[in-house]
Amino acid sequence: MTIGLAWPETTPWGLLSAAGSALALAGALWASGHAVIFKRDARSAALWVIVIWLIPAAGPVLYYLLGINRVRRRAAALREDRLGEAPAAPTATRTCPDPVEIGVPHGLRGLALLVERITGQPLTPCNAVTPLVNGQEAFPAMLEAIRSARRFIALASYIFDGRGIGTEFVQALAAAVRRGVQVRVLIDDVYVRFALGSAYKPLLRAGVPVAVFNPPLVPARLHAAHLRNHRKLLIVDGQIGFTGGLNIHRPYWCPDRPDQAQRDLHFRLEGPVVAQLWSVFQEDWLFTTGERLEGAPWEVAPEPAGTIPARGIEAGPDEHLDRLRWVFLGAIHAATRSIRLWTPYFIPEPALVAALNAAALRDVSVEILLPEKSDHPSVQWACMAHIWQVLEHGCRVWLRPPPFDHSKLLLVDEQWACFGSANWDARSLRLNFEFNVECYDSGLGTRLARLFDDARAGARALTKAEVDGRPLLVKLRDGVTRLFAPYL
Repeated sequence: MTIGLAWPETTPWGLLSAAGSALALAGALWASGHAVIFKRDARSAALWVIVIWLIPAAGPVLYYLLGINRVRRRAAALREDRLGEAPAAPTATRTCPDPVEIGVPHGLRGLALLVERITGQPLTPCNAVTPLVNGQEAFPAMLEAIRSARRFIALASYIFDGRGIGTEFVQALAAAVRRGVQVRVLIDDVYVRFALGSAYKPLLRAGVPVAVFNPPLVPARLHAAHLRNHRKLLIVDGQIGFTGGLNIHRPYWCPDRPDQAQRDLHFRLEGPVVAQLWSVFQEDWLFTTGERLEGAPWEVAPEPAGTIPARGIEAGPDEHLDRLRWVFLGAIHAATRSIRLWTPYFIPEPALVAALNAAALRDVSVEILLPEKSDHPSVQWACMAHIWQVLEHGCRVWLRPPPFDHSKLLLVDEQWACFGSANWDARSLRLNFEFNVECYDSGLGTRLARLFDDARAGARALTKAEVDGRPLLVKLRDGVTRLFAPYL
């Protein structure tokens, strides 16, 4: 008698199970291989490989959804689609003015070469740079430049509030349009979409050409919200430029209560470096609208205006080499006497922490000035979770009491300064479109050091004992928040 045996593998359910197992195995092999090859951080790669193999089927899916960096790819694709080209890689052989000839201090010539190779941009001579402290100085200077414009005005702002001081900007821009000045305004989509009081509609009603940077096709496409244009640029007639950290926002303008206004640093620029601000705005406007700002009245040929060597540093997820990260690392390693870091958000990556500690250990004075109370509590929690790492090796941290301080400055040896829109966190260094300016000048450095020291005089020192003495639940809260640091 012959007995027929039905093996599980030959049943429909068995075949389906075998196919599912093979698919899960293939997915795990692909995901772990991708993590091993493309993850820059070995610890991140190892963690993902463990997750992929410990959670069958779901592990590869989680990696596909959360582990692959689509931000850089998304930014590059958007740029190529809209501009018709991929970003050009910086070249190490570009011919730029000799740093010696244009006044770069001897000890910083290596840094000037590093930034040249990172950015592919020349260091421009003969610039004038004027620090503007808080909205109290910056807003009137910006409005005066707008009201005196004859040919064109280009304005980009991450936040452009249509209320308070923003109303004056809307009115000044509308008046410029009426007198025949060409005006273009660019606002980031995140603020326009999610904040009340945006100047976008008031500008439209006033007849001012305004565009929104990188709007997502649908609100649910959340990854587009990561690609934020965080730059603050104002270019007037191709001769005057403004940049820094200041948004056009009501909290920075309290003329009746100046002691309650939020703080920030902004800068007025004249000279050849203004052409670099203009180039960045031109590209952002083309990226956003498809309109090329070329020919009359958009010609830009800034006249020499001072003695300061300066260079614009454009950075973003579509740019090569993590530009600002490399600039900051190069500047810290170039320091021989002092480093003053003034930033509203301090969640640096391990390489920057190590560089600051190494500087302190070789007797460089490292001082970090932060707001005592952040406008984003989660960012402050993440900061407190790891700030012990710089305190234990001799860096000094100062907390400035309210009102909130949004200033952004890195000053080395009172001879090199870097200012602009970038913060010391993963969002600025990896996700946002940012713009900073570097300057080589002891006179400017001395003036900025004085501003830093004046601000520090009203601050209190943060000690490691204070950080270590936080209650356990607070430490847990801060530590968990730190896990999400790249997205804060």
